[in-house]
Amino acid sequence: MSLISEIEAQLTSAMRSRDEVRTSTLRLVLSALRSAEKDGQRALRPEEELAILRRERKRRAEAAGAYRKAGRAEQAAREQAELALIEELMPAQLGDSELERLVDEAIAAVGAAGPGDLGQVMSVVMPNVAGSADGGRVSSLVRARLG
Repeated sequence: MSLISEIEAQLTSAMRSRDEVRTSTLRLVLSALRSAEKDGQRALRPEEELAILRRERKRRAEAAGAYRKAGRAEQAAREQAELALIEELMPAQLGDSELERLVDEAIAAVGAAGPGDLGQVMSVVMPNVAGSADGGRVSSLVRARLG
């Protein structure tokens, strides 16, 4: 089942249960996916769908932070709820031990010796963790491992 059809099914369910936050969030995500599909004039590949979900997640996180800074707790809470719903649609995040194993394997494969090899290690690790780990999290782990 494609992500779009999965979201459509969830949207129908949310509309029937009159869950306004879930309905509006799913509509926003579905709109972003369909817009990207229309722009490319073809069905989206899974990695493209994931990139759109990551973009929408980032937007919600930034908006929630901005609302909190401005003292608008109610809007921040809504953005946080939308963020949680978007994260439900994304694949499960890698655990620390699994991510550490992948980073260690990449360091060994590249033969990295120090911080100067960060880019080489990241270029090996990121395709393997696409969507399963945040790039900042991976980068900080690689930096720690390389010293």
